[in-house]
Amino acid sequence: MFAIVRTGGKQYRVAPGDKIVVEKLAGEAGDSVDLTDILLAGEGSDLKSTAGLIVAAEIVAQAKADKVTVFKKRRRHNYRRKAGHRQKLTILKIISIGGKKADKKAEAKAEPKKAEANAAPAPKTEKPAPKTEKPAAKAEKAPAKTAKPSTKDAAPAKAAAKKAAPKAAAKPKK
Repeated sequence: MFAIVRTGGKQYRVAPGDKIVVEKLAGEAGDSVDLTDILLAGEGSDLKSTAGLIVAAEIVAQAKADKVTVFKKRRRHNYRRKAGHRQKLTILKIISIGGKKADKKAEAKAEPKKAEANAAPAPKTEKPAPKTEKPAAKAEKAPAKTAKPSTKDAAPAKAAAKKAAPKAAAKPKK
């Protein structure tokens, strides 16, 4: 049986016993990982449903890829930048392809829900106090809004006041 799984933004064709190198996953060597994002599954040329299907894998090691050199240069501008990068990787060994673990997890999650559904709901003894309306009190607290004079009216009045006022005596220039 084979499956196509997606992890780390990439797709991998896997079968039980295969070893694959994927983007870093959380965990240490020896930990189990379930890959649940399965795109396709089948055996030979027959395709199977991927509903509830998982791929069980074991982390073999956490490693780093070979160093990649990043070099930037702009001609005739004395601009050179050199940097390196080592991508973190996880090496996985595919143990099995199947949905048994997912079914067990689903059953374990469903059992507490059934127990909660069978339990009788607790009766509510406290009733909320009825709300009393006080529209008159609100009206007393909020003062009536008064219209402010427009600034458009103030500008012509200032201009007229300046024209009417006598000019101060000008100082003689030296």
